[in-house]
Amino acid sequence: MPGVSARSLSLEERRQLAVNLTRVLALYRSILDAYIIEFFTDNLWGTLPCSWQKALDGLEPPELASQLLGMPGEGEVVRYRSVWPLTLLALKSTAYALTFTRTPSFQTPSEFLENPSQSSRLTAPFRKHVRPKKQHEIRRLGELVKKLSNLTGCTQVVDVGSGQGHLSRFMSLGLGLLVKSIEGDQRLVERAQRLDQELLQALEKKRNPQVVPRGPHHCPHHVVQWVDPTTLCEELLLPLEKPQHGGGTRLLLTGLHACGDLSVALLRHFCCCPEVAALASVGCCYMKLSEPGGYPLSQWVAGLPGCELPYRLREGACHALEDYAERLQKAGPGLRTHCYRAALETVIRHARPELRRPGVQGIPRVHELKIEEYVQQGLQRVGLDPQLPLNLAALQAHQAQENRVMAFFSLALLLAPLVETLILLDRLLYLQEQGFYAELLPIFSPELSPRNLVLVATKMPLGQALSALETEDS
Repeated sequence: MPGVSARSLSLEERRQLAVNLTRVLALYRSILDAYIIEFFTDNLWGTLPCSWQKALDGLEPPELASQLLGMPGEGEVVRYRSVWPLTLLALKSTAYALTFTRTPSFQTPSEFLENPSQSSRLTAPFRKHVRPKKQHEIRRLGELVKKLSNLTGCTQVVDVGSGQGHLSRFMSLGLGLLVKSIEGDQRLVERAQRLDQELLQALEKKRNPQVVPRGPHHCPHHVVQWVDPTTLCEELLLPLEKPQHGGGTRLLLTGLHACGDLSVALLRHFCCCPEVAALASVGCCYMKLSEPGGYPLSQWVAGLPGCELPYRLREGACHALEDYAERLQKAGPGLRTHCYRAALETVIRHARPELRRPGVQGIPRVHELKIEEYVQQGLQRVGLDPQLPLNLAALQAHQAQENRVMAFFSLALLLAPLVETLILLDRLLYLQEQGFYAELLPIFSPELSPRNLVLVATKMPLGQALSALETEDS
């Protein structure tokens, strides 16, 4: 998806981008506020302009991917069935123009061409117990942290929210960094320690310089500690070793998909603690940000009319646009799930009007079910009688609007990256208001990892050296 690079924008241009984003989001708030499961109960299709309905009605899933989301299939020539209204074309162009680009600058062959479950750029010991998505993420972020550590003279890396320690293990045992891992869940820390020992044993057996990276190796130091976003964490700041040559400790904080307020905590530690020299943070789960406290952070964004981002908008910003576009291109039967769930909502509301948007989990193989079978199973899962009399004609009429449901959901997905852009732009402006240097870099393949923008912050200008952070290691 096209977009704007944060690195190409001056401070004033970043501020103007925030102004433009708040205006656009206010204009299309009704689409972003909507829940797709209320497509029929709230007549969401009827909320769209008639000219939009005419343009989008009847489009097949691959046409939605190519024409609306701008993601055509390989070799596909995009052809429109009709002339689209200027307002819809303007929405599409604006969404592209105001979104931070999520396309990495590096161009390399896919690391999963030979084997879809094994990255060719990670050695075998570091792939064990790690899914392909995570393999890609720990390699890319670990290599960036290593370069940033070298550029800023950091003596220790602190991995906050480290989970099972996959990133920490790669940075310490693979890249030779001194790493402290902080995780609040005791069970995850215990598993991380077991995996550390397993990896150390594997490395001992494979004492081959072509398999195991050369250089010093430090096992990550794991700490069970919850990080409160409202206060400074002393454990996070404690050095593991006394710096050599009498210098002070210089910390680099990192977090791979630090959830909700945890990413905000990293920003605040960076700003408030002189021993923290650099930051490399990839955020996620924006819907878990505190209100207030987690957003907005910058004075500039907080002062803009319409800057508020309620839960629904922040939740929508976490969806995977590229993944849905790929599903549209394949036009598989699994796409009907949203339509089925929206039809179920009409039955639930009829039976119990006060029950709104209940969670419906665990219905297997939805694509193989008739709509009435899905509704019966759904009723049972929300505590209603599965044998309630159903209006089969009404359910089939809902199913006939399956493509309309997909079109509306695609519109919301088209706008969702604008919300993520505003959240991340607010963080950039916050850091700049504190007198620091901050950039956003697309670090992961968005097809593998949708939340792929890393916020890099330093207390000294890096200039052209920033370009080195984006490049792939050979």
